[in-house]
Amino acid sequence: MVPAIRADRARLARVVTLAAVIVVLDQITKLIALSRLILGTPVTLVDGFLALTLVMNPGLAFGLLAGIPASWRWVVGLLSLVALVVLLRVALRILPSGGWREQSAIGLIFGGAVGNLIDRTRFGAVVDFVDVYVRDWHWPAFNVADSAITVGVAALALVVVFERSPSARA
Repeated sequence: MVPAIRADRARLARVVTLAAVIVVLDQITKLIALSRLILGTPVTLVDGFLALTLVMNPGLAFGLLAGIPASWRWVVGLLSLVALVVLLRVALRILPSGGWREQSAIGLIFGGAVGNLIDRTRFGAVVDFVDVYVRDWHWPAFNVADSAITVGVAALALVVVFERSPSARA
């Protein structure tokens, strides 16, 4: 086998493995949340900061488009699929020359996206349950998939800005 093809397969295998781990962790934690939490009823973990609160989010990230009528929810699913296709195109450009940072970032993002897409397909909404707050201010509830996407996007942005910029290469 040609060394370049072997390297590409190894990179892809690392991305797929990490994505699969994220999907499994995400779905297990969501199953636990669905079986043990009551919708909308917080269970305080750290008073004044962290609770587990089951929320079914029919919208996009941070509840965007959550208020659209049910007959238009297909738009949310379509936007999710479009985002996955865009990510796939980015991954295909980055992976051939990318190192472990890029591979990890893409694996995190793909795993998170697939985890949330599974929820949309099963429930018509994403299962969120981590509730971070200070006094009356609450960050939108999130889950393992959302966390993986956020960390992956931030890591990829840092790599692109600091390691691939012309000034960083000079």
